[in-house]
Amino acid sequence: MRLRVAASLAVLLLLSCCVRPPRETGNFLPSDLVELTDLDSTLKLDIRYAGTDNFMGRPMYAQARAFLQRPAAEALVQVHRDLAAQGYGLVVFDGYRPWRVTKDFWDSTPKEKRHFVADPRKGSRHNRGCAADVTLYALSTGEAVEMTGDYDEMTERSYPDYAGGTAEQRRLRDLLIRSMERRGFRVYPYEWWHFDFQGWERYRIQDIPFERLD
Repeated sequence: MRLRVAASLAVLLLLSCCVRPPRETGNFLPSDLVELTDLDSTLKLDIRYAGTDNFMGRPMYAQARAFLQRPAAEALVQVHRDLAAQGYGLVVFDGYRPWRVTKDFWDSTPKEKRHFVADPRKGSRHNRGCAADVTLYALSTGEAVEMTGDYDEMTERSYPDYAGGTAEQRRLRDLLIRSMERRGFRVYPYEWWHFDFQGWERYRIQDIPFERLD
């Protein structure tokens, strides 16, 4: 589902140059963002925000890459390997997200849909490198499975407890949730694909573009 952008691209780009992430105080762990495919090359990537197949309808990232803080990244790889015994692997839609992208999402989303995006005044767990957007793929075909709703679909079909869809779609969604939660992730109440890693609050909000993470 694509949103009707609330402001022109030119206005959003202008605003993004004039804003900064929220200031945070306290003791934080040093950032250790790692590229997921460096840990396991069999993880599949489908970085929608690097293209136009996303709810914004335009590229938000300059590169199709995915990063997480090292403990979250290692846990995600373990989920991927756990699933192999059941014939599945993980497809990664998104990991670490620069704060300015979160700000663009918020500014472009109608108020009645904003429970699907993070408030930039608080920052997203994606901005801390501790949230992953994922789905399953079948090892037998290499293709992503069909879930109860599409990635970034802003309807009730995205809810982790949505009772509709087919029995097989619900089984696969629930398998993903169980597998992720077994390794320290928790599903977001409105999105079956979004998982926050334990201890996310120990990392700072960041606004570093992928190009500077080499």
